[in-house]
Amino acid sequence: MHLTDENLIYSETFPGGAHWSMRMRAGNALRLVDTEGGANVAMLMLNPENPLEKYNMPDTLKGQHTFKLSQGNTLFSDMGRAMCSIVEDSFGWHDTATGTCNRRVVEAKWGHSRYQDARNDYLRNGRDSFLIELGKYGLGKRDLAANLNWFTRIEVDDDGNLVWGDDQSKPGDAITLRFEMDAIVIMHTCPHPLNPAKAYPRKPIRYEIRELPAPAMDDECRLARPESERAFENTRLYHQVKGGQS
Repeated sequence: MHLTDENLIYSETFPGGAHWSMRMRAGNALRLVDTEGGANVAMLMLNPENPLEKYNMPDTLKGQHTFKLSQGNTLFSDMGRAMCSIVEDSFGWHDTATGTCNRRVVEAKWGHSRYQDARNDYLRNGRDSFLIELGKYGLGKRDLAANLNWFTRIEVDDDGNLVWGDDQSKPGDAITLRFEMDAIVIMHTCPHPLNPAKAYPRKPIRYEIRELPAPAMDDECRLARPESERAFENTRLYHQVKGGQS
């Protein structure tokens, strides 16, 4: 995939331990770059026309016979549609099974701090960060779902436990998500709940919004699995049928 300044729409670096959100349009791409290494970008995705439709972790994994996410994978909604596809990935192992940190996890690992004392450097947690951003769209607790954790590798030990992987992302690792349908994208850079760091990790991320051509019929993500091809077709019908119903 050839990325140039001509297809760049917007770029910004976001600090670690923070949260933000945006509406991505079908046909655009979101490129995330781990600038220092060891970042974690947690993400939720919802259909802005019907927020009951959101990213579905179980269907995404079982439909593609995988436990990890990487280039060639498609992210399915719970309506069986392709929300976005991973068209570039230099890291190769992203987690979507272990959730996000909450206030209790952060306090147990890294202590307690309040905005009144630490101002913008207070220790944020993932669950509250998601809820703050969801609230900007009139959404709340019932809209939480299993999230993505970009740039985090989770492994299974000999006893079957999910554990922090030895090989985490390096400076400059990047992933590009091509959006097949419009989506509300909720993100935070709070630490992963299994991160063993002794100090609260604040790893920045650069994100870029880019224009990309529509996927061809022989697109790698479309043809990766029969389930992926059906999801792309479901998305095509959603866009074609008047009123967005299929």
